[in-house]
Amino acid sequence: MAKKTVATLQTKSKRLTKAIKMVRSDKSGAYTFVETILEPELVNDWLAKK
Repeated sequence: MAKKTVATLQTKSKRLTKAIKMVRSDKSGAYTFVETILEPELVNDWLAKK
């Protein structure tokens, strides 16, 4: 399960998106959140990775 945040970040010349992915820990079984800031074109590829 993953979700993309609504807000987009803009710098001088680049448009960036902050993506948040919920990942389940193998050891404890608890969920953790992994955040990253990417270009909008790369978000779907990042979310599809395990």
